[in-house]
Amino acid sequence: MLACLALSAACGGPGEAVARMVTRPVSWSQDGVRFDSVLVYDDAVSGRRPGLVMVPNWHGVNAIAIDKARMIAGHEYVILLTDLYGASVRPADDAQAKAAVQPLMADRALLRRRMVRALAELRAQAASAPIDLSRLAAIGFCFGGTAVLDLARSGADLRAAISFHGGLATDDPALARKIRAPLLVMNGADDQWTMPDLPAFLREMSQVPTAWQFVTIGHAVHCFTETEATGATGMCRYNEDATRQSYALMRGWLATQFAKAAP
Repeated sequence: MLACLALSAACGGPGEAVARMVTRPVSWSQDGVRFDSVLVYDDAVSGRRPGLVMVPNWHGVNAIAIDKARMIAGHEYVILLTDLYGASVRPADDAQAKAAVQPLMADRALLRRRMVRALAELRAQAASAPIDLSRLAAIGFCFGGTAVLDLARSGADLRAAISFHGGLATDDPALARKIRAPLLVMNGADDQWTMPDLPAFLREMSQVPTAWQFVTIGHAVHCFTETEATGATGMCRYNEDATRQSYALMRGWLATQFAKAAP
C-alpha cells in the first residue's frame, strides 16, 4: 500500500475507489523567509474533509515525514505538512536538526507566529483542496508536538490539537488561559526528555478553559511513533504498540471534537 501511495498508483480492485494521493508544494513567505510545505490528500474521495496542520519532528519536512503524512491522511483528512525552519534549512542529521530547532525554542513567540501563519495557509488551501473549514485541527510529533501546543497557546481557533511525544515546557504558563482547542497530549512513561516537565505542565493545564487530556503510554520512550528510530535501546525509540495506541486515540479524539462541529 505504501508503494502505491508513494507512486500515486491505483491500488483498488474492480469497483473500489482508486487512491490518488495528491502531494503538492505549498509555499509562503514570512519575515523575509520562504517556507516550503506540502499538502497531502486523497483526491479519489469525494466531499470535503477535516484539515490538519501537521508538524513533523525536528528533522522537518523530508521524505519520511511526507510518507507519514500520507499514511495519516488516508481518505479522512487533508494535511498541510508544515515547514517551520525555512526552505533553505533541511537537516540531514540530529546535529543539524538540533541547530535548526534552537532558534525557535529560544524564541517561542516566533514559533507561535510561524504556527499561526501555517494555520492561515491551511485555511487558504480550501479554495483548491477539499477542506472543511469548520473542522480544522493540528497534530505534531516531538518538536512538532511542542509547536502544536504553542499554536494552541496562541488562542488559535481549532477543533483539536494533538501532541505526540512533544515537549511540555512553555515560556509563559499564563497563555494556557487562551487555549480554545481541546487538547490531547500523549507522552511515553519512560521519556527522559519530556516527562520531567510533566508536573509544571499539569499545573499549567489547570488554567485551560476547554477539554484536555494527558495520556501516559507505558513502556514508551521519546520518539515512539518515529519508525526511523530503530535502535533496540536508547532514549529515542520507535514502539509499534505505542504508535498503534496513540493513533487510535488521535482518531477518536478528532472524531469526537469534529462531531461537535456538525450542524
